[in-house]
Amino acid sequence: MTDLVSDEQAPNGEFLFFTSEDGKTRVECRFGSDTLWLTQASIADLYQVTPQAITQYIKAIFDEGELVQNLTCKHYLQVQMEGERPVERNKLHYNLAMIIAIGYRVRSNRGSQFRRWATQTLEEYLVKGFVMDDERLKNPPVDQSMVPDYFDEMLERIRDIRASERRVYLRVRDIFAMAADYKASNKETSHFFQSIQNKLHHATTGMTAAELISTRVDADKPNAGLTSFKGEEVRKGDVTVAKNYLMQDEVSELNRIVTMWLDFAEDQALRRKQVFLKDWDAKLDSFLEFNDRDVLQGRGCISKQQAGCCMSNFNFLTEWLELQQHA
Repeated sequence: MTDLVSDEQAPNGEFLFFTSEDGKTRVECRFGSDTLWLTQASIADLYQVTPQAITQYIKAIFDEGELVQNLTCKHYLQVQMEGERPVERNKLHYNLAMIIAIGYRVRSNRGSQFRRWATQTLEEYLVKGFVMDDERLKNPPVDQSMVPDYFDEMLERIRDIRASERRVYLRVRDIFAMAADYKASNKETSHFFQSIQNKLHHATTGMTAAELISTRVDADKPNAGLTSFKGEEVRKGDVTVAKNYLMQDEVSELNRIVTMWLDFAEDQALRRKQVFLKDWDAKLDSFLEFNDRDVLQGRGCISKQQAGCCMSNFNFLTEWLELQQHA
């Protein structure tokens, strides 16, 4: 059930349709809170149908279980003119989820326009794996605007994607292949990637990948010390990824270092600068020094005894995972 009365006014917001210069439909939401709230009459005006039609769509959406009533509607105070005086009335408002759900059902030219836009957007997402509103990102809201700006969040997510081990490995392999004396060798590429990975981890935490895992695995901690992993349960493939043991601030720091270095390395490659294999390690060291980061000397500081401890930790993780799966 929704609240019958409210002493709050609905957050300011609007849902806009317009046609861009290239003839494509654009849809924009502008609101200052976590979602947009519109009355039934406003939704009817948006889709250019009667309020009675909107009532039927809302009823069908709730009856079919597409949306839950107490999560999608709320009473807010609304000021309206009655005669010559403004009067506050409690009006039921519906959030963005309901506005979109109605857009898929409403029979009007505006509804068709919305569905064409939604189909184009969803198709791009399914084909490319992402959707971006370029114009919105290029034109950030001005001071005191009610429109939230998610640009920094987008940058952080892109950094995290670029710094993923698989992405870094593929990009490093491509850059490595441009070396003047490069000869295809999976073993050589793998060794080079491990060296880079250890230097980047050391620049962030002061430890190589193996040292990081050995130091932070802990049977007494939740998930044996892992701070991130795919899915809902830890799997064997997760325990050997050093990045999975980093705290959030360390992940952000590592992502920044990795993306800066990739930009530098890609620029070197695109400028067709003649670089030999032995030069890349030196270039990475110089890059880290320039950015006031600690540079790994040698292959790390794990002794034979520590290395044995590291292997014991891997064995422990394997046994721990098996116990978790049979629990």
